[in-house]
Amino acid sequence: MSEKNGGAPAKPDVEALRAEIKQTRADLGETVQALAAKADVKARAKDQVEQTKQRVKAQAAEATSRVREAAVHAGGRVRAAAGQAADRTGQEAEQATEKVQVEPVDGTDVVVNGRRLPVPLIVAGVAALVGIILVVRGSRR
Repeated sequence: MSEKNGGAPAKPDVEALRAEIKQTRADLGETVQALAAKADVKARAKDQVEQTKQRVKAQAAEATSRVREAAVHAGGRVRAAAGQAADRTGQEAEQATEKVQVEPVDGTDVVVNGRRLPVPLIVAGVAALVGIILVVRGSRR
């Protein structure tokens, strides 16, 4: 008789039982290993640290690349602006020399556009201007 007919279930053969036991043991071993891995906090922490290191290294490399690109771009813009400024300065200097008529009178005075200016005062003004420019440039660095 079979189970369907209400009789006793058929007895499985010994080999099938042994195979089932072997499979159950293998599954149980895998489960125990998985639980042990989860319980091993030190190993999990090391893995997490390693993953974080790799992620930070990748982000640093990407940021470095972006900064280099920005620096190259900014350098090009600065060069262009410096060239334009130099051109403008040269043009303005030419215009200024055309407008100003300097006539030396003696060793201590200069006549500029009809006005008498003492040479030591002009030298002091130029020295002050150069000093101010150097201080401003030094503070930008």
